[in-house]
Amino acid sequence: MTTPPVLPVTYPRRFRETEKINRRLGRPLRLLLRQGAPDPVLLGTIGERLTARDEVGAALARAMRITDISHPDRVTMKQFRVALAEGIDAVHTPPRPLRDFFAAVDPVPDWVDFDLVNEGGRVARRLGRNSADVLMQLALISSYRFGGPPDLLVETGGLTGGSALRRLAETQQWAIAIAGHDAMRRDGVGFRLTVHVRLMHALVNHQVESSGRWDTGQWGLPVNQSDLAATLGLFNAVNLLGVRLLGVRVTRAESRALMHLWKYVGWLMGVNEDWLCDSERHQHRLNYHQLLTQSYGSPAGPPLANAIVEAQGALHFARFARLRRAYARARLLSMLRYFLGRQGMRDLRLPMAQPWAVPPLIAANVLRYHVLGRTAAGRGHLLRRGDRFNRRHLRQYFGDQAAGVGELHP
Repeated sequence: MTTPPVLPVTYPRRFRETEKINRRLGRPLRLLLRQGAPDPVLLGTIGERLTARDEVGAALARAMRITDISHPDRVTMKQFRVALAEGIDAVHTPPRPLRDFFAAVDPVPDWVDFDLVNEGGRVARRLGRNSADVLMQLALISSYRFGGPPDLLVETGGLTGGSALRRLAETQQWAIAIAGHDAMRRDGVGFRLTVHVRLMHALVNHQVESSGRWDTGQWGLPVNQSDLAATLGLFNAVNLLGVRLLGVRVTRAESRALMHLWKYVGWLMGVNEDWLCDSERHQHRLNYHQLLTQSYGSPAGPPLANAIVEAQGALHFARFARLRRAYARARLLSMLRYFLGRQGMRDLRLPMAQPWAVPPLIAANVLRYHVLGRTAAGRGHLLRRGDRFNRRHLRQYFGDQAAGVGELHP
């Protein structure tokens, strides 16, 4: 009896579509990791999970789209919000998909250390403006060079036109909220926002996949496990790498704490647990393999990147608004030039600028984090400074229209 041939797995066409370009882009990370040949098993898993969804979230999203009010599985947004704020037992006769969803997010994994989670939050807050810069420039705008998630943003209208400033503000609000003391405990604002974002992802995936307009053969599912894990890697390891490039000193203990915070966030978001990383090195290795699989040069990227640049002209300032908006736009382009280089700026069709904003920032960070940050008093100063920046930063983006918990848009 002959063994049947092993049929090749069919991946979305984006998978490893521009690997030669991506290898060049990933060369610094490969040298940092001393990475040899890529792991073919990991690459294959990334390809497979482009068509894997958060099944618990998907079941809840389907239940929330049921129009028959007598259907036993139908879930309303009101029921979800009650369960999120007060617990599933506060919902009268909760439908099964709602029970299953909160049965997945309410139990705290054995590996979670809330003291370490809180320390991770303090680390994030001490990073202050540096983290905000890196997350917008190196994590968000830089990622628009690749296809998939940017195309989904264009499909859903996110980060385009007049919505750009609001969507940025909501993302920043969430990143700041998870860093508060005990914010990731069950009754904390970070927990509630994170679980709400997981539902929004599931609803968007259901809506776009059902529309018939999304090219699954090219991109995989609109919101899939591989893209979720790649996004998580931008918030933790890429964030830490980026602030170091701005002159910030990050200790091993600080790195471990921040990674632990985001590991729990990723778990709540429904990322596959085998892709939740304890260390920067582990995350960088996953990020490198993710990079190799991407499709470089999506036409969705340039309009998204330029929408964020132009959104700086709508920031809220109490005094000298026109001058300060112009400075914010010029500073953003200057720092993008540092992180993206000339070719990256050209690829996103961004106005070319010189990285004039970076040298004084690095000099200031060396003083703050390499000198002051070595003492308890200095770290306390950086924490207070970061908190002041975060409050001011949200005011600049939200103005007087701050979003409440659970009001983020899909």
